[in-house]
Amino acid sequence: PTPHKPPAPPRVFEAVGVALSALPVNARFAVALSGGVDSSVLLDAAVRVAGASRCIALHVHHGLSAHADEWLAHCEAFAQERGIEFAAQRVDVSRGQGMSVEAAARDARYRALDAMCAAHGVHALWLAQHADDQAETVLLQLLRGAGLAGLAAMAPEYLPAGTSALRVRPLLHVLRAQLEQYANARDLRYIDDESNADTRYARNALRHEVTPALAVHFPGFRDALARTAAHAASAQRLLDELARIDMNAIARDEGRALSHDLLLALDDERALNLLRYWMRTLGLATASTARLTDALRQLREIGAAGEGHHLRVDHAGQALRSYRDLVYWEAGDSSEPADETAPRARAVSELAWQGESIWRLPQWRGTFVFADVDTDPDAGVSDEGAASSNDTDTIPVSVLRAAVLSARSRSGGERMRIGAAPNAPSRTLKNLFQERAVPAWKRDVPLLYIGDALLFVPLLGVNRAALPELHDAAEPRIRILWREDLLIA
Repeated sequence: PTPHKPPAPPRVFEAVGVALSALPVNARFAVALSGGVDSSVLLDAAVRVAGASRCIALHVHHGLSAHADEWLAHCEAFAQERGIEFAAQRVDVSRGQGMSVEAAARDARYRALDAMCAAHGVHALWLAQHADDQAETVLLQLLRGAGLAGLAAMAPEYLPAGTSALRVRPLLHVLRAQLEQYANARDLRYIDDESNADTRYARNALRHEVTPALAVHFPGFRDALARTAAHAASAQRLLDELARIDMNAIARDEGRALSHDLLLALDDERALNLLRYWMRTLGLATASTARLTDALRQLREIGAAGEGHHLRVDHAGQALRSYRDLVYWEAGDSSEPADETAPRARAVSELAWQGESIWRLPQWRGTFVFADVDTDPDAGVSDEGAASSNDTDTIPVSVLRAAVLSARSRSGGERMRIGAAPNAPSRTLKNLFQERAVPAWKRDVPLLYIGDALLFVPLLGVNRAALPELHDAAEPRIRILWREDLLIA
């Protein structure tokens, strides 16, 4: 620094040092680099404390600004000047139903950052939010009437479900003014996003018009709001622990559904707490208290009337359903029938079977397994674990070779015969799924056809109408199983 400039504030180095000391020895970390003053300071300080070899700079190109390409080039140059590895990813910001541009961009950004962390073997992702950001977040949540989870604001560190890199905010107790002082002392070049001055955005309005007034009359407001966030986070942890206890008793199908009767046995406050927690475990966007209260009211009403199919609660592209004492979320709108059609059609796949043991179907996130009956370790057991002793549950090899196999989506109205007798009636898949109490979210399975004839349906078995009435008892037979990706060994 020059004699006319104050030195870089030690508070920044101290904060980075604390975050670094929490990492395993030699563990690699990433800094999310937008190019703004906050992330630029964090990256510069991280390199000075930890060295360039342990760090990688990650940038997300949203394409929302006319200057996005310039920002990408700037960030890459900034990292190269410090000898730091750099990676970037372009994303398309598509707004979901009821989602703001800011929320959609944030969602796309974090998905891209998590993907880059996984690709580069990163242990922790450092984010540059600071004390002023935390205070603004608490104020925004207060003004929106948020609950404890909202008031808890930004956690110093957390590991989101389904990700491998811990998200860490080393600067959460550092003021924006201290970061600007650091940038000035180090002559850092950084980007000034023009959207930060647009007070049509709620956060910018707080930053430019509200917090300056608070600072005059309540100089310690940032620390006070940080304490509020910490108290809220502590209370939320207790509520989450209570919800986990309830989940253990009420959850069904590995947490994808809840018992309708046991959920309604809880009082309203406890049931709403469980619903919020359950939605978070499923990765669903948080619903408002009004929406969840309405959902609980409808669940109680249909419980009394015994008409679960009348439930109509839509949220973030999902529909809350109730079926045979199960409550679950299903992709799509509640106006779509839950028990007739698959959530969405997929491309048809074809296979001229020549003895293959597996047929991978990426669009279905699963695999058909063709197991020889003599060597099949699951012989005598269906893919849902039901015992099978009749060889009509298997298929002669000659049938599989007779025509091209195809995997297709349900279109509604398909029928099959599961009775062994030749004159047994055919039934609709809808009726068979209902008879076996298969919930709607499990019915989105590929139907296996041989030529134009339906041959096999996961969870239901072989369509015996597609098999020859007479066959050579000595002919090799195949058992078909459907395995979702998580079940593949």
